[in-house]
Amino acid sequence: MNKLPPSRSAARVLIAWALAAAAMSGPAAAADDTAPRWTHPLGMVFVRIPAGEFWMGSDLDPAALARALPTMEAQRFAELVDEQPRHRVRLTRPYWLGQQEVTVGQFRRFLAASGHRPESVADGTGGYGYRADDDPATNRRADAFAGRDPRYSWADPGFPQGDDHPVVNVSWNDAQAMARWLSAQDGLRYRLPTEAECEYACRAGDNHLYPGADHPSALQGQANLFDQDSAARWPQWRAHAMPWRDGFAFTAPVGRFAPNAFGLHDMLGNAWEWTGDWYAEDAYAQGPRTDPRGADDGWVRVRRGGSWHGWALYTRCGYRNVKSRRPATR
Repeated sequence: MNKLPPSRSAARVLIAWALAAAAMSGPAAAADDTAPRWTHPLGMVFVRIPAGEFWMGSDLDPAALARALPTMEAQRFAELVDEQPRHRVRLTRPYWLGQQEVTVGQFRRFLAASGHRPESVADGTGGYGYRADDDPATNRRADAFAGRDPRYSWADPGFPQGDDHPVVNVSWNDAQAMARWLSAQDGLRYRLPTEAECEYACRAGDNHLYPGADHPSALQGQANLFDQDSAARWPQWRAHAMPWRDGFAFTAPVGRFAPNAFGLHDMLGNAWEWTGDWYAEDAYAQGPRTDPRGADDGWVRVRRGGSWHGWALYTRCGYRNVKSRRPATR
């Protein structure tokens, strides 16, 4: 495989990260670039995604969703209004997208070479972590997540990870720092992908709610999400767990699940992925239909793709993830 894109002079490459993990991506090199993929010296494989058109967003039928997800509370379907209206989007240029999520090992090598200090370490707030003990206040099973605790970081999320697992506890600013460093090292332009670029690559020509179907059973073998292995640690949410076991209660090694039609792994599940776009609830109604990008400013960036701890409702190519639908007010 090539070590750098076939045509460096015109190449612009992106890097897409997850809420807690990362996935790499990038727009096309030159117009005459026909190589299907290339490998970066850090070991990241990039796949060429062709220009094209697709249906972005969803015209979700609450009744159909209720049939597919009978355990889900009805009010959760109302949160999905920001996926509407479903609209035709055109991406005019091909681009390069990481075949797999950025791994713990790749992130470690970036930190060693660049000297960057991850944001949660530098400011002392820490990351999120898995806590398996019981809640001493109630003598009941705790939620099992500890948030913003200095004991947790990209290097230790509270559960075991190998160098081939997706790196987690990575902030949006950390992703930007890696993009800037890669740009300076390679003489290319790395950036986070837009929401449209993420969804187009995730769908890979498919217009269903899930890969090839409108039922979450299609996720089996396609995505690492909340299943019976995870439910054993969160029994209070077992009703929302998929009925199968995939052998992973937490993150899985990247590329362990089947690729989509573009040859990309873990576009659904395993780890949330950062986009470069600011969140706007009315983006689909107000935004452009050709090469759309997010708002000029905002209060939170959008994440895509779902995670190992995500329910099927949120493990869809069309789902737009933000911590809160609206900023806190005083």
